[in-house]
Amino acid sequence: MKLHQFLGFIFLLGFSLLSAQSETPTPKNWPQLDLTKDGFPGMSTDKAYAELLAGKGGQTVIVAIIDSGVDAEHEDLADIMWVNKNEIPGNGIDDDQNGYIDDIHGWNFIGGKDGQNINAENLEIIRMYRQYKTRFDGVDVAKLSKSARKDYNQFKEYEKTIEEKRSSLEPNALLYGRTLEMMDDLVEAIGKKPGNIKQADVEKHVEDAGNVGKAAQFMNGILDKGEDFADVYGQVKGAADYFGESYNFNWNPEYDARAIVGDDPANLNDRNYGNNDVEGPDARHGTHVAGIVAAIRGNGIGMDGVASNVRIMSVRAVPNGDERDKDVANAIRYAVDNGATVINMSFGKGESPYKAAVDDAVRYARSKDVLLVHAAGNDGKENQFDNNYPNDKFAKKGFLKPKYADNWIEIGAMGPANDENLTADFSNWSADKVDVFAPGVEIYSTVPNNEYEDLQGTSMAAPMVAGLAALLRSYFPDLTAEQVKQIIMDSSVKPQQMVNVPGEDGKATLSKLSVSGGIANTFRAVEMAIQTKGAKKKAPARDPGLTPKA
Repeated sequence: MKLHQFLGFIFLLGFSLLSAQSETPTPKNWPQLDLTKDGFPGMSTDKAYAELLAGKGGQTVIVAIIDSGVDAEHEDLADIMWVNKNEIPGNGIDDDQNGYIDDIHGWNFIGGKDGQNINAENLEIIRMYRQYKTRFDGVDVAKLSKSARKDYNQFKEYEKTIEEKRSSLEPNALLYGRTLEMMDDLVEAIGKKPGNIKQADVEKHVEDAGNVGKAAQFMNGILDKGEDFADVYGQVKGAADYFGESYNFNWNPEYDARAIVGDDPANLNDRNYGNNDVEGPDARHGTHVAGIVAAIRGNGIGMDGVASNVRIMSVRAVPNGDERDKDVANAIRYAVDNGATVINMSFGKGESPYKAAVDDAVRYARSKDVLLVHAAGNDGKENQFDNNYPNDKFAKKGFLKPKYADNWIEIGAMGPANDENLTADFSNWSADKVDVFAPGVEIYSTVPNNEYEDLQGTSMAAPMVAGLAALLRSYFPDLTAEQVKQIIMDSSVKPQQMVNVPGEDGKATLSKLSVSGGIANTFRAVEMAIQTKGAKKKAPARDPGLTPKA
């Protein structure tokens, strides 16, 4: 297929979607709305504040965002960032002696002491393959033991998978990389930002030579159909970034970013590494998540988060690639030790070689009554305990109880259509492993540099529930993490219609796709919380801005 034919096909798909959405525009705040009152199957959050929480005060709750980083200076987040009052900013001293120097707004477990940061990373399969390659390179297979032969066969399976994946990625990486280069040349020739470019600007360059003329001719044809230059540019850039990062970093055995951190990633007892840069080089995902949880309500700018009375703690542990189990475990422990009572985890992967370390951290969070909110994933598949990590099933380890983490809630994604299309087509699901669904399509929230953007994914659905959990923990502080989880599930709205099963040609009730069979609902959750006697043991009150001494 020729370049222009291929791109024309891709753009046609994208533009058809945009046109379909524009016919019936969805309100930016649809996740806050109420189905009966507003006609959109949101979480009835605005209704809860207006009718149940008006005039009531709540305690301040710390929500940790374990993610790619958070823009702590964003106009809708700056005033609600967690501040470690026991640390003196910028003095290079670990004032509170917790092992982390100048951790003012949180910590970065994927950065180096010299201030450098990991952005792109390998997938876990690549890291495991590299370990096997070191072990089996040049080995005499005939002399391997039975158990070693099993590992060797796994090594060869990984090798085959990686070769096939890289072969499939390479053409698209080249195609979209080259297309973006051409469009960048056109943007430079026009001398405006993509958002300010109009068709008249493009038409001036259709006779130019080289890349500029080719890109102008192509774009002029697209703009003739009424499309927006910035939208087209964004689609091309998104594709170029995705395929380029996948080929050059995620699936590249020759690439290893961990030297930036300078630790031994296999030393699971090492917890004092990283730096205090809680934003990092690409905080788009984490900032969006943080805004969903708690962007300042009622300030007249941007959008409203689900929860008020929140302080956002940024714990950076998720690169553009697969997170490491060591970093996840340490991020959970850091958040717990520094006062978080809700932790949002909008990440996941298909392999977990050090799951026991994550399990220990989850147990630690459980012992401190901290609720973990985890995104189910975006593969349009049924979750199993061996294909989606981290998860709430503890690996076998003696006779430790319980078998599952009751302080863990798993979230699927749904959209604004109250019909068979309610379920997001990308969302993972499971009748016994995904607990509840929440809004995750066309979600408008904060992104770096005081901007806002629509994103979608179970990554967006999880912070909806994390925000609801924080709201409940704020206004009903005697509730335990387990009670908050149960209230969210029991109070969820149970749609009666059949809905699409993501990733499959079929329909089912939401009860076949999740434990609760429901959609998280703030109004109903608050109603239920009002009637629930808290089971939390009384403890001395403390300032949520303080960091406990190590």
